[in-house]
Amino acid sequence: QVQLVESGGGLVQAEDSLRLSCAASGRTFSSYGVGWFRQAPGKEREFVAAISGSGGSTYYGDSVKGRFTISRDNAKNTVYLQMSSLKAEGTAVYYCAARRASLIQVNRYEYDYWGQGTQVTVSS
Repeated sequence: QVQLVESGGGLVQAEDSLRLSCAASGRTFSSYGVGWFRQAPGKEREFVAAISGSGGSTYYGDSVKGRFTISRDNAKNTVYLQMSSLKAEGTAVYYCAARRASLIQVNRYEYDYWGQGTQVTVSS
């Protein structure tokens, strides 16, 4: 069982930067692939970024490529999402998710554990 807790959300202005954190419980966190997703009001949950268990592979959604960076520190059981050049359309609840496999996955239905989410609001 893995528990995930996101933090770092808040209200920022367009073009600002923000770093989200996802802290996980569990002794074998390095064997879990982790993804970040976001959901805006009235919209489906959208893939943002994913990272392999070792951290050696990453993948990004087209809407954030070049602006967001996902990373992890397995010694701290934490995954980060560094967001730069934020846009108003980035306003959403951001969720981290973990799956019992190390490889990257963009499909949200392939994830086994979810955090409660953290709100990011970008004002223009």
